[in-house]
Amino acid sequence: MNKSQLVDAMAQDAGISKAAAKKALESFLENVEGALKSGDKVSLIGFGTFSVQTRKAREGRNPATGKPISIPAKKVVKFKAGSELANSVN
Repeated sequence: MNKSQLVDAMAQDAGISKAAAKKALESFLENVEGALKSGDKVSLIGFGTFSVQTRKAREGRNPATGKPISIPAKKVVKFKAGSELANSVN
């Protein structure tokens, strides 16, 4: 499912226009992004938790040449599925 298909499904389920559904989805995404940028977690009970973790710098290998390379530290977004979501998939 891509973004436009999600907007269509949201509009149909909620009985609202596609424009309103798109605006709601974009607002949700912007607020999650803003919270993660400021270092907060976003927890949606039953769905899951979005968080940011720092990955340490490490040594790696260039797959083409086999030479060692230095991989710098960086922040990555993590998502842990909630129990209801995990159970519904299984």
